[in-house]
Amino acid sequence: MNNSFIILAAGNSERFKSKIPKSYSIYRGKPLLQHSIDKVIKYGKFKKIVLVINKKHKKFVKKINIQKVKIVIGGKTRAQSAYNALISLKNYKISKVFIHDAARPNFSSKLLDRLFVSLKNNKCVIPANNPTETIKIKNKKSIHNINRKKIYLSQTPQAFDFKELIKLQKNKGVTITDDSSLFHLSKRNIKIINGEIKNKKITYTSDIQYESYVKFGIGFDIHRLEHKRKLYLGGIKIPYHLGLKGHSDGDVVIHALIDALLGACKLKDIGTLFSNTKAKYKNIRSTKLLNRVLILINKKNFYINNIDINIIAQKPKITKYRNKIINSISEKCNINKNQINIKGKTTEKLGLIGKEKAIACEVIASVNKYD
Repeated sequence: MNNSFIILAAGNSERFKSKIPKSYSIYRGKPLLQHSIDKVIKYGKFKKIVLVINKKHKKFVKKINIQKVKIVIGGKTRAQSAYNALISLKNYKISKVFIHDAARPNFSSKLLDRLFVSLKNNKCVIPANNPTETIKIKNKKSIHNINRKKIYLSQTPQAFDFKELIKLQKNKGVTITDDSSLFHLSKRNIKIINGEIKNKKITYTSDIQYESYVKFGIGFDIHRLEHKRKLYLGGIKIPYHLGLKGHSDGDVVIHALIDALLGACKLKDIGTLFSNTKAKYKNIRSTKLLNRVLILINKKNFYINNIDINIIAQKPKITKYRNKIINSISEKCNINKNQINIKGKTTEKLGLIGKEKAIACEVIASVNKYD
C-alpha cells in the first residue's frame, strides 16, 4: 500500500470573499479541507496523506484536529506546492500518488476506486466531464460554437505514477498549473475517465450553502446525586462532593447528547444500543459510548451541524465549567467549538434538582447527511 494522497490548500482564495480562508470555512458541518482528509483516511488505501498549506494559515490549521497527516508548506504557485509535497515523500518509497484540490470536497470513494483501476495500465489518470452548457468562442468579428464533446472539464483527484510525475516535475513543475499538463507537454499519454457531477470546485462564498437535508434530534437524561461517586459532565471530571448514580459513569450531558444524535439520525436510542442490563457497560465512561455512536453515524454519512445543551443543576454552578465542557465535546465530536452552545439552568430550588439531589440535561442536535 505504498500510495500517497496530496491535498493542496495553499492558495490565497482571492475570489472567495471571507475573513476565513476558503479551505478553513465551514462546509457541511466542518472545515472544507477536513472533508477530503476524513474521506481519504476512511478509504484506507494511502500510506501517506500530505496536506499542503499556506504559511499564512498556520493559525487556522491549529484550530483543526488534524491527525495522521503530514503538513507541508506550499509555494507561490499551485505547481510549486505540488512539487514541495512530492519532494517530502521521496523517502517513503511511494508507488502511486493522487493530487487533489481541497476546494473539491464532494468526490466519492467510487471515484478513487476507478482511478486506481485505470492506474494499473496508465501513468496518468484524470477524471473529467464534458460541459453541459453551450460553449462559444469569440473572434474579432464573429462568434462560433465549440463542439462540447471535444471539451473536457478536468477534476481532482488526479492519479499518477509517482516516479514518473516527480521526474517531470523537476523539469517543468514551476511553469504549469495542472499536474497532468506535464504529461501533455512531454507528449505522454493521459487517461481520461468519467468525473462526477457532484465533484464541483468551491470557488465563491455563494458555493457554500446550507443544505436542505437537515434533521434534528432531542435528548434528555436525569440522574440522582449520591456519595462515593465521581461527577462527570460533558466528559470532564467536576470537583464536587457528590456524583451521579448510574450503570455507567452517569454523565447526563453525554447521555443526552447521544440520544439527540441518535434521534436526529433515526438510530433508536442509547438504551437500545447500550443496555444497562449488560455487565460490560458497568461504570464505563460515557465518552466511550459517544465515540461508538459517532463512528456509527459517520458510517451512515451523517455529520453534526450544531449542538445546544441545557444543563439543569442547582449545584455545582455550570458557568464555571462551561468552556471546559465545550472543549471536551468539541474534541470528542471533532467539531469546532463555535458549533456548541451550553447553558446552565436551575429549577429555583424546586424538586429533586432544586434540593441538590439530581442533575438533568437536555440537548438538541442538528445533523446533515453527506451523500
